[in-house]
Amino acid sequence: MATHLDLEEQEQLDQLKHFWNTYGTLITWAVLLVAGAFVAWNGWQWYGRNKAAQASSLYDEIEKTAQAGDPARIALVLDDMKKRFSGTTYAQQAGLLVAKTLYEKGNAAGSRAELEWVAQNAVDPGYKAIARLRLAAELLDSKSYDDAIKQLDGSVPKEFEPLVADRKGDIYLAQGKRAEAQAEYRKAWTGLGATSDYRRLVEIKLNAVGVDPKSLAPVVTVTPAAPKTP
Repeated sequence: MATHLDLEEQEQLDQLKHFWNTYGTLITWAVLLVAGAFVAWNGWQWYGRNKAAQASSLYDEIEKTAQAGDPARIALVLDDMKKRFSGTTYAQQAGLLVAKTLYEKGNAAGSRAELEWVAQNAVDPGYKAIARLRLAAELLDSKSYDDAIKQLDGSVPKEFEPLVADRKGDIYLAQGKRAEAQAEYRKAWTGLGATSDYRRLVEIKLNAVGVDPKSLAPVVTVTPAAPKTP
């Protein structure tokens, strides 16, 4: 019996050796890949948190620099943010903040450059839309009407559509295109919620171009109930 078991065990051992020689390397790599993926995931999680913390710290510095009004320092810190953290929301927010600061300081060209960067590089479509809206407003101020309209072409997130329509209305009105302005203000008014404070501003614009906002309100019709048959 012992000899039989020894032979059986030897046969199983030989089969195991053959199996390992055939598939052992593949199994080892599979285990390593799984383990490596787990380590990489943990490493990526740590890297992501660490990167976000660094970007946040740099954004705080940009805020302080913007408040201090130091253009040279602002440009230096923002450039560092773009190089190291361009894919983060902090970089997008920083671009918008710096653009606003530069515009208030009278540097319209610098402001537009930052807005264009956000519009082209932002990951979040909402930030892209904000940058395009602000850029259109600055171009409107400089009477670059065609360029302003171009900034508002293309799709935006649905919640920004009324704001885009309103800005287009402003541009058309500045050009003396009353009918086009009316059409865009109508879109803006219709797209905004009934309780929106911004809608009240659009109502003022509609009145200014000869449109009564009440005429845009949906008409509610009540169908009388059919008489009951006896």
